[in-house]
Amino acid sequence: MKSTTSPSATKAQVIRFIIVGVLATGLQYGVYLALVSILPRFAPSLANTVAYAVSFVFNYIASTRFTFRVRSTAKRGAGFVLSHVVNYVLQTLLLALFLHLGIPKHFALIPVFAICVPTNFILVRFFLTGILH
Repeated sequence: MKSTTSPSATKAQVIRFIIVGVLATGLQYGVYLALVSILPRFAPSLANTVAYAVSFVFNYIASTRFTFRVRSTAKRGAGFVLSHVVNYVLQTLLLALFLHLGIPKHFALIPVFAICVPTNFILVRFFLTGILH
């Protein structure tokens, strides 16, 4: 695996990550909102779990093919899963915190994304390309 990349390559990856991230986050948030709106008794944490799973599938395909332009392998897939397990746990804990702090369930996922998206970029980039910085 590579240990470094050029600044222009990094910038291009960040731009592609943002595009994929906006789409994946929009997909996740849309599914989450649909579940908590249509099924009012649906627990926000369960809605986020379902939404995260839907977004995860899209995100893996888009991250390997478009964002980082790497071949999908078992090792990369395992790393991607690990990075998303970390991201999911962080999202779940932060969602619970923001709900506890009184942020309405329809908006509580927004500050979660603000924290988790940059963290996820670092983790996914490392597991798919070997680049940590």
